[in-house]
Amino acid sequence: MAGEAGSRGGKYLYAIVADSQDQKFGEIGIDDTIVCSLSNGQVAAVVSDLTNKKIRPERRHLAAHQRVIKHLMKFYTPLPIAFGVIADSHKEIIKILSDYEDTFVEQLGRVANTVEMGLRVTWDVPNIFEYFVTTQHELRTVRDQFFGTHHEPSQEDKMLVGRLFEQILNKERDLHSERVEEMLMPHCLEIKRNLPKNEKEVMNLACLVERDAQEEFEAAIFEAARFFDNNFSFDYNGPWAPHNFVDINLTF
Repeated sequence: MAGEAGSRGGKYLYAIVADSQDQKFGEIGIDDTIVCSLSNGQVAAVVSDLTNKKIRPERRHLAAHQRVIKHLMKFYTPLPIAFGVIADSHKEIIKILSDYEDTFVEQLGRVANTVEMGLRVTWDVPNIFEYFVTTQHELRTVRDQFFGTHHEPSQEDKMLVGRLFEQILNKERDLHSERVEEMLMPHCLEIKRNLPKNEKEVMNLACLVERDAQEEFEAAIFEAARFFDNNFSFDYNGPWAPHNFVDINLTF
């Protein structure tokens, strides 16, 4: 186990795991520090020493954080902690483990032997508005009513068309998401919809999958993709730690 950090330093937290023993994981932490676990009963915090109690979200730091999480997945289903959480000392970590032990045990039990898989589906078209004008009669009619004449459309006209486009866009997202989720759910424990990042994103799903069911889950994605034409692009990723299915909000 790494020793106590100096008075200006702290303990950087990566994850909570189910373990009653302290462990060492090598020099894989931020700034190549030794990563170890500090146990208190049924759970342990995975940490490394920092020489400073502040850390910037630089690419190398973010990469090191993810590297540790990925390494832990070889041995556990970790509860990942968001980047940048730092405790003052070993003693403070042990207190947190004691105070929140029941919560940690419950969440660890819920995600035990699982991984998170992601599925992102997008409209693979040059212009999403023109795509919907072509495929949605209602939008095409309204667009032509206000933009097909010789006069310049008013700001209110543009807003009306924009609102209709947004309504149709969200309706299509819901319909497509429901269809895909119906096909994936037999191979998932949970599915969470994340907010689309841009207009062309149809769905951004986080799926909690049993470790030994990953092949079946991937086969279900390919089966679901068969029901969509070439205007859609499917991209799945993982396995990851179950970031979207745990709720750890630690502040020091």
